[in-house]
Amino acid sequence: MAKEVKWTPEAEDTFEKIILYLQDKWTEREVSNFVNASSKIISYISENSLMFRQSRKHNIREAVVTKHNLLLYRVKPRHIELLAFWDTRKNPKKKFRRKK
Repeated sequence: MAKEVKWTPEAEDTFEKIILYLQDKWTEREVSNFVNASSKIISYISENSLMFRQSRKHNIREAVVTKHNLLLYRVKPRHIELLAFWDTRKNPKKKFRRKK
């Protein structure tokens, strides 16, 4: 049974920033590919929340969306919480720091 997926404000913000970057530096094709890949991964997570790897941080999982982007999410008893999209080229030590 598929679980409900809830987006955190940070997940919405980081998704939007990636879209804006792709629109500015690349083409609509790359934007479309990223949106489609993200939708596909979110669908997989909804159906099988433990499908992707456990991160170093307790209770957070990482799904590879593209070779440059990860989706960080947390499995809750009744839903899936999308935490953020992460650029894999950034310092991995900062991955789990919350924005203020």
